[in-house]
Amino acid sequence: MSTEEFAATPVLEHRLVRLVPLEPAHEQELIAAASIGELWKTWYLRHVPAPDAMGKEIARLLDQQQQGKQAPYAVTDPASGKALGVTTFMNLDATNKRLEIGSTWLGREAQGTGINLAMKYLMLQRAFEVLDCNAVELRTHWHNHQSRAAIAKLGAKQDGVLRNHILFPDGHIRDTVVFSILNTEWPSVRNGLNHRLEA
Repeated sequence: MSTEEFAATPVLEHRLVRLVPLEPAHEQELIAAASIGELWKTWYLRHVPAPDAMGKEIARLLDQQQQGKQAPYAVTDPASGKALGVTTFMNLDATNKRLEIGSTWLGREAQGTGINLAMKYLMLQRAFEVLDCNAVELRTHWHNHQSRAAIAKLGAKQDGVLRNHILFPDGHIRDTVVFSILNTEWPSVRNGLNHRLEA
């Protein structure tokens, strides 16, 4: 697989969610999704842009895609088509057949609905069954216990913690917890995800 294939964003569909290529046209719906509870003010969710920065963030992600560095998706409701959040394939490494699922956020109304689980299923399926990845990483803030528990529940194994990993503009330093799923683990993880999605 090439870097261009890793950076491509074909539509990925499940009955609970539809992942579509991120576009500037999603800006207003994403602002609305992030505004419920003002997600950008959650101190460990630094990747959720404030309303006045949403357009700039979309442009940045699309520029990263043009450079072959990310594959950004809008997370949408399959019935209404409304954008509910964003997710990306990032740290694309076609040579070593690795990537990371990250920069993910969902509006409050989409949380706890099964959308995140279905979204991860679609992305892992593409990574392992289409892009033939050897490993998929998932990372989160040490203090984001909800995210850590959700990643572990997927079947990912914790690789370690990158301490003092990221320095934010306000001086806050993030410890990053790194998880991964290997291609050899994918069949078991897939079975577990299918079971949970059918329950």
